[in-house]
Amino acid sequence: MWIADNWKDYEVLDTSGGEKLERWGDYILVRPDPQVIWNTPREHQGWKHKNGHYHRSAKGGGEWEFFRLPDEWSIGYDLIAPQDTDGENAGQSLRFHLKPFSFKHTGLFPEQAVNWDWFSQLIRKNRNSSGQPVKVLNLFAYTGGATLAAAAAGAAVTHVDASKGMVGWARENAAASGLGSAPIRWLVDDCVKFVEREIRRGNKYDGIIMDPPSYGRGPKGEIWKIEESIWPFLELTAQLLSRNALFLLINSYTTGLQPAVLSYMLNAAVAKRFGGRVASEEIGLPVGSSGLVLPCGASGRWCRE
Repeated sequence: MWIADNWKDYEVLDTSGGEKLERWGDYILVRPDPQVIWNTPREHQGWKHKNGHYHRSAKGGGEWEFFRLPDEWSIGYDLIAPQDTDGENAGQSLRFHLKPFSFKHTGLFPEQAVNWDWFSQLIRKNRNSSGQPVKVLNLFAYTGGATLAAAAAGAAVTHVDASKGMVGWARENAAASGLGSAPIRWLVDDCVKFVEREIRRGNKYDGIIMDPPSYGRGPKGEIWKIEESIWPFLELTAQLLSRNALFLLINSYTTGLQPAVLSYMLNAAVAKRFGGRVASEEIGLPVGSSGLVLPCGASGRWCRE
């Protein structure tokens, strides 16, 4: 399992009864988590002194209950510096604006930090050795965690998300991280349509990141179901990899897509053509009260090295 254990401003304090107790900077939230099927004693004091609690509804959805929680606040993450770095941008701190909004979300998936560290080191190493900018495409890019990590490592990033609000939020995070003038293209677009156009244009990328939803709808009502849509989309997107591409990362929060499924797809769609190696694992977050790890989905990685 790949574990995002480098956080200072975030931690999972405890888990029990379908919920997780989290510290986001100075504030404590309780949010539902379908992986938490155990009912262990809620001994951590945070359960009684929370600042926000998202209550699931039996009819679907839910609502927030707040206790002295601001409308918005921010936390930071320090990227791990590679051992062979020249010092430039090494360990740069990223800043993220947070706010509770629809269906329990805060605007950040902390478990993805383990992937940020992985590909940012690949980008730095290649940039330092070749002197050329690394072109990275971030699809379903949300509020830009992966975009900021890639840009901080020296990449030129194309950030694509279908939500105008999410792209705006990502730009705010970039400015807060000192990356407001970084070479980032901010695009509000349907990811499938964008990839199809990029193929026709002949554009190529050295790294591709995709964080597709389990379910969604396109701008014209197109239905996206990850189990049905991800393979043809991966085949399509792999056509955008450059001849000397460095990496491709795919994330899944759907329990039906096990790491071995991601490995099989990456081997068939990418490694068969480009060589390199594939690795897939569950990703997780350490739980302070128990010393155990909370699973948070899976990631598949292809890299040339």
